[in-house]
Amino acid sequence: MKIISEIGLSEFNAWSGAVDTKKTIEDNNKESEFESYIEDMYTDGLTDTQLNDILWFDEGLMYMLGIEEEEE
Repeated sequence: MKIISEIGLSEFNAWSGAVDTKKTIEDNNKESEFESYIEDMYTDGLTDTQLNDILWFDEGLMYMLGIEEEEE
């Protein structure tokens, strides 16, 4: 069965390493920019796993959103 729904970042239940990235985006009030990016890049939509992987593994995401990463 395939269910398609339109949700915002705040409703997405991220898991594993994507949780911290989602929180960082929300803490920096960049949800709109992130959602616009996703809509532009994935015009046909994407799966929850694809979205989670973008949040978890996309190393250029924070830069693209204008969020400075903290030094370790």
